[in-house]
Amino acid sequence: MTSRECVRRAITFTGPEWLPHDLPGDFGSDFAFLGMSPSPDARPSSGGDEWGAAWENLGPTQLGEVKHYPLADWADFGRLRIPDIRDPARYAGFAEARAKVGDKFLMGFGISIYERIHFLRGLENTWADIYTAPEELGRLVDILVDMNLYAIGQFAKAGADGYIFPDDWGLQDRLMISPAKWREIWKPRYARIYAAAHAAGMHTFLHSCGYIVDILDDLIEVGLDVIHMDQQENMGLERLGRRFGGCLTFYSPVDIQCTMARGDLDEIRAYCHAMARHLGRREGGFIPRWYTDPKGAGHTPEALAAMCVEFLTLTPAMCGQPAS
Repeated sequence: MTSRECVRRAITFTGPEWLPHDLPGDFGSDFAFLGMSPSPDARPSSGGDEWGAAWENLGPTQLGEVKHYPLADWADFGRLRIPDIRDPARYAGFAEARAKVGDKFLMGFGISIYERIHFLRGLENTWADIYTAPEELGRLVDILVDMNLYAIGQFAKAGADGYIFPDDWGLQDRLMISPAKWREIWKPRYARIYAAAHAAGMHTFLHSCGYIVDILDDLIEVGLDVIHMDQQENMGLERLGRRFGGCLTFYSPVDIQCTMARGDLDEIRAYCHAMARHLGRREGGFIPRWYTDPKGAGHTPEALAAMCVEFLTLTPAMCGQPAS
């Protein structure tokens, strides 16, 4: 079984030969990644992006924060710099991508349809727009959806197996916005993107952190296959497994804010096994991964190594099983 097939089987609950994983360096990965260059969803640590947003570095992390919003006023909508998603230069190297990565699962990176909005408008403006400017907000979201639809076609031509973009929807204990408004504005747009990805032969992934229990059923309904979730303890492993295990694949590290950052090595190892028990099933549903900015999240090299080594001891037969 190839890495590509093993990941596919984990996602479709059809029995992977091993527990596919995405870990750093010599720990190994069953994944390879492909992105547009430049990406319209780039988040520079400092400087400007293609939309005209100005970013500032947050310190020891790889992350930046927008300090100038190019669409702070809807009156500037007509002057907004919208990146040309059809520029062939973005897709240089796509034709050779499949051959270069061999039998790994090839993941394509798309464009967020919520985070990009508040990078352009500001978070408070975006929340207000839901009620005061829903038509303008919808037009902007649809621009991002259409960009994703075009990109999906290019990734499909390149032989990509999966399609992912990030939209952090949660605070620590609730959704950022009303679930009803999420269903009204964003749910049908996710449905369009996921339908297009499936039609192109790709599995759908979403990175979303925070408390997102309230919309996971909806995301599954509209076609989400895999949730890339870096936090779980604020929702509870048992609860996530009970409600969504067997219906959704979890592509996750040990909780990056709690156990991974503050637990000792034995607690980290134990949490790896708890993830397999609660989130996975023997037939699939769990893909261990790492957090790609361990220094920024306060993860020590020892903690990272302990997590990776322990993940590699897990097998599909250990998933969905009660603790011994």
